[in-house]
Amino acid sequence: MINWKIRKDGFDYNKIAELGNRFLIGNGYMGVRGTLEEFEKEQLVAVNLAGIYDQVGDSWREPLNAPNGFFGYLEIDGKPYRLPEEEPKSHSVELDYRHGIFKRETVFKTGRGEVTLVCERFVSMEQIHVGAMRFTIRANFHADINLITGIDSDVWDINGPHYKKVSMDEESMLNITATSEEKEYQVSVVADEKTDFPCEKKLYQERMKSLRIVSFITDIDREYCVEKFFAVYTSKDTKDCYKAAKEAVSRALNQGYEAMLSEQKESWEKLWEDAEVLIDGDDRSMEALNYSEYHLMSIAPRHAESMSIAARGLSGQTYKGAVFWDTEMFMLDFFLMTNPAVAKTLMRYRIDTLDGAKKKAKEYGYQGAFYAWESQEGGFDACSDYNVTDVFTKRPMRTFFRDKQVHISAAVVYGICRYVDFTKDDSILIEGGAETIIECGKFYYDLLQQKVGSEKYEIHDVIGPDEYHERVNNNGYTNRMAKFTFQAAVELIKKAKSEPERFLKNMDQAEMEQLEKAFQDAYEKIYIPMPNEQRIIPQFDGYFDLEDTTVEEVRSRLLSPKEYWGGAYGVASHTQIIKQADVVTWLSLFPQDVTENTLLANWKYYEPRTEHGSSLSACMYAMLACRCNMPEKAFPLFLKSASADLQGGGKEWAGLVYIGGTHPAAAGGAYMVALRGFAGLRFENHQVTVKPNLPAHWKGMKFRVCYENEKYEIEISQEQVSVQKIRSLS
Repeated sequence: MINWKIRKDGFDYNKIAELGNRFLIGNGYMGVRGTLEEFEKEQLVAVNLAGIYDQVGDSWREPLNAPNGFFGYLEIDGKPYRLPEEEPKSHSVELDYRHGIFKRETVFKTGRGEVTLVCERFVSMEQIHVGAMRFTIRANFHADINLITGIDSDVWDINGPHYKKVSMDEESMLNITATSEEKEYQVSVVADEKTDFPCEKKLYQERMKSLRIVSFITDIDREYCVEKFFAVYTSKDTKDCYKAAKEAVSRALNQGYEAMLSEQKESWEKLWEDAEVLIDGDDRSMEALNYSEYHLMSIAPRHAESMSIAARGLSGQTYKGAVFWDTEMFMLDFFLMTNPAVAKTLMRYRIDTLDGAKKKAKEYGYQGAFYAWESQEGGFDACSDYNVTDVFTKRPMRTFFRDKQVHISAAVVYGICRYVDFTKDDSILIEGGAETIIECGKFYYDLLQQKVGSEKYEIHDVIGPDEYHERVNNNGYTNRMAKFTFQAAVELIKKAKSEPERFLKNMDQAEMEQLEKAFQDAYEKIYIPMPNEQRIIPQFDGYFDLEDTTVEEVRSRLLSPKEYWGGAYGVASHTQIIKQADVVTWLSLFPQDVTENTLLANWKYYEPRTEHGSSLSACMYAMLACRCNMPEKAFPLFLKSASADLQGGGKEWAGLVYIGGTHPAAAGGAYMVALRGFAGLRFENHQVTVKPNLPAHWKGMKFRVCYENEKYEIEISQEQVSVQKIRSLS
């Protein structure tokens, strides 16, 4: 059985950042790190907002953190009691990831006795702008208590501070309105609390905080509860964000904590109806997988019509809060199978940022759409030319992620096509998806090169998924994804020619004919690296000429644990050691390209040469291992992905740049391995089929999926398989 709760006993200052990720709560609009109520920016507190960015000077542009409406701490007999300054007698934090509820319990020992503080909090799934919490205070003596509660606008920023102006109105409610530097966005946070016992209250302001003291004297062993609610609105949400936040808090106060808590649980239960995966025989894997799904559901933009998910979700500003290829290639399957409406929202974001992609392509002298490697509002590419800092010289290192990771545009096409194939909803093509596919096709067509005397088209000077090797020619994954894009564009044009009133209405027949011919030619002639005599596909031209060594040997050459392995002089750049699945990602997506023996040969060759320096890597090796009938090889890689945020301890530095946070792509990858790998889930000819390939200790699985506007329940045991259509989604 699933416990649905994770817990950490004791207080360890060195674990603050890690636990902030692990105990995250969120609702798609905002994510609140699992830090304690009394913590401030030094402890990486963040209320991270989705889809709103700001830049200060020449620093990296990043998402805004809202002022923290969960702020609060105790004074007992006139003395502050707050971690980490005061050592607790006992302390624990807990996350109910079934319902998105964070709880802490701390016992402080004073000169007169013990005081227990319990704080329970969540951000509402139904009322996405609202956070709710309940302080419960109990003492074994007549304690003189001051509960200091309020809003802290001195927020954690990696490249800030982002608020050039902070204002607080003198009203009965706690309130802060902050104005951002770059675009002068307004972010309003309003909070208020209510009590059901006699107390004194005093409102005051202190060091960028709007605070209230709730004062009372305790009876022995009596519990005192204070309910608190806050709301966040920005000027992107509404014209008068301050008024909207006040009204939301008033509604929450009238509703009360218990009613809102019940609403929260009901909302989450509805999500779990379609998302929960049961595994018979392995509670550890079942808990890790469902915990991974919790994180995906916590950051899903259900409130928006067009929005994507950042590489670190809503856990902070790392990776600039930008959208990478992670969404389409690793997260999309989860939403397609559990909540297709969210999948459509994710792909609409790419359609709505097409102009940004076309602008970027033009900057490089190309036609078509070159999507941002690190995409923010409007398709703005937040990726800098100097993305890594040298640990020895402290100077920024020139990297080419922005310029050369051209496979991102194919990921967008793959996502749109997968959405249409899965849902049979081609309205997304009419809404701009068709134009997106064509523009991406034009971009790859412009990249093609042809050597004198050769009939093949090549793509040079790129970076594949393996970022340790920059500016290579004919990366197998990149070329294969370009081929997929050409194929998708040809099929789309044929569809448009038969239904001109629906698709590509702004394109005349002659242009369609010309593009169809060009894309068909490119599809047929693009160079795809072939297996050698040992059935191994070279990752790129000249890959086999590099030093063939081991991951351990390359690691031993590091002079600093924070040293970057790639780039011009990284320890891996002149070896066959790679950062993450590259050829294996290609073969996981298109296993039909080669024989079963070739799939196996490439898995065996590349896996020992992979550092797995990205959380995106393990799941692709696990997927291919399942395809090669090696579930026991797949299992530890699956668990690595599913436990990326549960266990912690992952890579948190790239050079001197902090890259910590949650790993939604790994979570999505774990889901893919469980369903498409171990369960052998297939979607072919409008049918849902399964061909299980379970780890030996798994007795069975049970889950639900959405496909072609129908919902299916699938149950697998060692003896039999059941696929039942349970209802239509219309």
